[in-house]
Amino acid sequence: MSKTIIILGIESSCDDTAAAIIKNGQLLTNIVATQNVHKAYGGVVPELASRAHQQNIIPVVDQALKQAGVKKSEISAVAFTRGPGLMGSLLVGTSFAKGFALGLDIPLIEVNHMQGHILAHFIRDSSSHNENIETVPSFPFLCLTVSGGHTQIVLVNDFFDMTIIGETIDDAAGEAFDKAAKIMGLPYPGGPLIDKYAKEGNPKAFTFSKPQVPELNYSFSGLKTGFMNFINNERAKNPDFIEQHKADICASIQYTIIEILMNKLKLAAKQNSITQIAIAGGVSANSGLRNTLHELSKQLGWQIFIPKFEYCTDNAAMIAITGYYKYLKQDFTTQGTAPLPRYALNS
Repeated sequence: MSKTIIILGIESSCDDTAAAIIKNGQLLTNIVATQNVHKAYGGVVPELASRAHQQNIIPVVDQALKQAGVKKSEISAVAFTRGPGLMGSLLVGTSFAKGFALGLDIPLIEVNHMQGHILAHFIRDSSSHNENIETVPSFPFLCLTVSGGHTQIVLVNDFFDMTIIGETIDDAAGEAFDKAAKIMGLPYPGGPLIDKYAKEGNPKAFTFSKPQVPELNYSFSGLKTGFMNFINNERAKNPDFIEQHKADICASIQYTIIEILMNKLKLAAKQNSITQIAIAGGVSANSGLRNTLHELSKQLGWQIFIPKFEYCTDNAAMIAITGYYKYLKQDFTTQGTAPLPRYALNS
């Protein structure tokens, strides 16, 4: 009889404290504790985030174990996010994982947060069916990874053979969404609110310039500046401009960001002759992006893969599944491992 492999996954890269249990590749529990303290500041405050992680980490892991019906003594290994992320936040998850693994004398597995987002496509939960292989991308595939801190096009040849073929040279797409929302006076996090209001607006109501960046790379800093100037100019003429045109503004800026993302993704797919296309990261929860991908799949014959909403945003299930595949390779790390705020996908 084959050995039972149970992985505890821990994620603490930003402002969500999460723990998950995976047994033989099957997700049992995925617990996430969000932090509401940052809303008053319009963005994540690193010091407050690390303090909240310290408060949340033990209850979250305890809940994950209890809901899974798993004892600590049954865990095969602990997988944790080593980076990239906020140093204080990463320290909490890393320190807990190291202490937990040391106390139980079990292996420790480091996970790159961005690699976790990509491998979220391989999470099998209670609604998954082993025979339904169409739900999982086959290698090689392209993954557009979009979040508040990253925008990358990744060529995925295997679970651990990934190459970034395009990325932002300045700001991330998620940051552009949040900055646009902040300029409009929307509360943090603003990206989901732009998505909400965009559903009622006209995406062609206002036109914003798109950056001309070579090859497969992105740039969003110029778009953010252009959007700010546009709003300031319009408000100077009409103080109620934002309130009167909120839906159209949101629809137009969202349309522009998505078109920038898709233009490079289409080019990458053509250059690499790949029709297996996946998205990952927090912004992949955006309904406009998802709808556009569905339209392109019909036009270009793509087979697209979009994670469930709960696996788009930061979660521990993606860390646990990455840890599971690393466990199969016996790819472990040491107690001397330190968190890395900057952690390249290819390193």
